[in-house]
Amino acid sequence: MKKSIKLISFFVILHLFTLSTLFAQDKGKQIDQLLSKYNEYDQFNGSALVAENGKVILKKGYGSANMEWNIPNQPDTKFRLGSITKQFTALLIVKLAEEGKIKLDVPITTYLPDYPKETGDKITIHNLLTHTSGIPNYTSVPNFLKEKARNPYSPADFVKTFSNLPLEFKPGEKFVYSNSGYFLLGYIIEKITGKTYEENLQETIFTPLKMVNSGYDHSDVIIKNRAAGYERQGKKIVNASYLDMSIPYAAGSLYSTAEDLYLWDQALYTSKLLSEKSMESLFKSYITLGDESYGYGWFLREITIGTKKVKIVEHGGGINGFNTNISRIPSDKILIVLLNNTGRAVLGEMTENIRNILYNQSINEPKRSMALELLDVFSEKGVKSGIETYAKLKKDPTYGIKEGDMNNAGYQLLQTGKKKEAIEMFKINVEAFPKVGNVYDSLGEAYLADGDKTLAIANYKKSIELDPSNESGKKALAEILK
Repeated sequence: MKKSIKLISFFVILHLFTLSTLFAQDKGKQIDQLLSKYNEYDQFNGSALVAENGKVILKKGYGSANMEWNIPNQPDTKFRLGSITKQFTALLIVKLAEEGKIKLDVPITTYLPDYPKETGDKITIHNLLTHTSGIPNYTSVPNFLKEKARNPYSPADFVKTFSNLPLEFKPGEKFVYSNSGYFLLGYIIEKITGKTYEENLQETIFTPLKMVNSGYDHSDVIIKNRAAGYERQGKKIVNASYLDMSIPYAAGSLYSTAEDLYLWDQALYTSKLLSEKSMESLFKSYITLGDESYGYGWFLREITIGTKKVKIVEHGGGINGFNTNISRIPSDKILIVLLNNTGRAVLGEMTENIRNILYNQSINEPKRSMALELLDVFSEKGVKSGIETYAKLKKDPTYGIKEGDMNNAGYQLLQTGKKKEAIEMFKINVEAFPKVGNVYDSLGEAYLADGDKTLAIANYKKSIELDPSNESGKKALAEILK
């Protein structure tokens, strides 16, 4: 009798395991179909990896790593990560704190005695980690791309380009995303250890985790399986503009693969790199930002999927020719990695759809981006044809208006001197997203460029009303009203 019960139990477990495997395969197939549709609609060109319960259910490349040679993207294709780099920098800092080599609550001048004391004495390491330092973001400085992005700098020399700028707010007072803060963290790591940021990454993270396809990117080094970076200009694809990799540094200089980021994700559940207490410090909510918060190098938020509430830990990245996203749900050991090499893909929307598939929820079907069509028409045929095309596409259910795409298209028009066309593009975005502050900010900028101060003021005011944290909008408005 006991043998029979054991045998039945064995078959029940085997049956459940088989069902679980089949469900995972089915989800993997659904996700593949979803990403293939995004690729078909010119909205994803890259590599993806999805894991559920810690097990990989999809890893695949879509589109081309190199379009000139028709070389396909693969799970081991290397992509520039952009700001996903920040979570690696944060771990290095916390590791130094764990070893007693740095304190997070002391002024940065403790470790950078040459940094201007007037501001440096007020800013802590914790402020740098949480984007609460008040140091202006160097990538937002006017003419940054034109004047600095192509030139090599040592960390010490580049710090001097922003260290004397006045603080935008009192340290600790608010959150304003700042690459400058994470650049400084890399420089501090070098000062404390006597080794380069790159050497610290290799010794502390990449070698122990066998992340052999990850590293600090260098334009002059031959790196096998590295994807080329591209940008979209309407339907046209062009090579991304050059960026010297000394500039993003500890804020965005890394490359990796979807497979290596899975190794990274799995290590974050263990004590391989940090003690349990130190690891937990990376994922604490230190500062609230509406419906989300920020830890050390990670954005954190809680959402409800179906009837289940889950905590999401994630971060995106964007750098010339690439945009990326890594999203984790630790409670269910879910990982979603999307690495794209055509810039500005709708990775947030894609991640949400993948998440819905994993939790057996309905998805929002991918749609063709109206912005890509309209940009070409506005550019080549002018305002009248653009408005007529918009009226036509509005009736086509296969097309959708994506806020980020429309905004980027509007700025491409503005940068090429097509001010009236840019205004119409931004007006369409305002019509589609009337409660989003950023769309009014962009429209205000276009009106200002076109010399219409009255409408510029009205739109900047509306933007600030909807988004009180819009500091750049406040500055622009103050300038107009002088």
